[in-house]
Amino acid sequence: MLTELQKQTAKAIVNIFETGRARGDYGRVTLLAGDSGHLTYGMAQTTLGSGNLHLLIKAYCTAPGAAYAAALNPYLQRLADIDLRLDNDLTLRGLLKEAGADPAMQEAQDGFFDRVFWRPTVEAASRLGLAEALSLAVIYDSMIHGSWNPTRDRALATAGQPSKVGERSWIAAYVKERRNWLAKHPNALLGKTVYRMDAFDTLIGAKNWQLALPLAVRGVRIDRTVFDYRPPVPVSAIDAATRNLLLTTPHMTGADVRALEEALVKDRYAINVDGVFDEGLEAALKSFQKEHGLIADGIAGPATRTILGF
Repeated sequence: MLTELQKQTAKAIVNIFETGRARGDYGRVTLLAGDSGHLTYGMAQTTLGSGNLHLLIKAYCTAPGAAYAAALNPYLQRLADIDLRLDNDLTLRGLLKEAGADPAMQEAQDGFFDRVFWRPTVEAASRLGLAEALSLAVIYDSMIHGSWNPTRDRALATAGQPSKVGERSWIAAYVKERRNWLAKHPNALLGKTVYRMDAFDTLIGAKNWQLALPLAVRGVRIDRTVFDYRPPVPVSAIDAATRNLLLTTPHMTGADVRALEEALVKDRYAINVDGVFDEGLEAALKSFQKEHGLIADGIAGPATRTILGF
């Protein structure tokens, strides 16, 4: 049975094939002319054409705290219908890219690729009696890339059952069979993906059946630090309750206005401390701003607050 580290390494290899990054790219949106998958998205690039993009976005939209759920919900039916006009919907593509930074999307993708692709990989390997980490990485790649079943059947026809020829010999035969199929495929784009099998062939040649770290795939290093990394979350730490204070009709009132008044009094401005932002407070604030080289607009924003110290 694979360790969690071996599982994550197998996934990282495929992530590199799909996005060039061991951790994948949660916000990657790709559209290649001639790709039967059409619009593809996420850390391991799931597709509109397969219907799996719908499943992923549906899972995200139902996740607690999904920041882009309201914006993406209207697309769910069209994704379910595999509406290929979505390939060129720039609004959708922009939303998907931005949603990739949402922790809820990252969790949704982690769960989705595990549920939809990794679990079937484990089951398929078990049925064939395959247990080595590299073997599962090869199968997972085909699950993600597509056409595992027909390639498996061709490998069985040419090489026989893994139980007869041995697991390592069978996987090597499978990789060779799949490379030939990709190279000769009428879709020229698939011919350009033979690097996937070449990378596995290199790992087979190195006898790294356990996916021992560190290792490199297509020039990208995979080591333990890869799995300690989480993408940055670009969320502001500004207190949502903090507001810019200014003269309005009706006048602003509250504890924050009073704090502004108290700060100005401390700075030797003679004003009433009543918690009301009136014309007198605006005049005092403009004077303070001018004195300290700020724009004298009478608005207590972040810079003014910082200098006043409240």
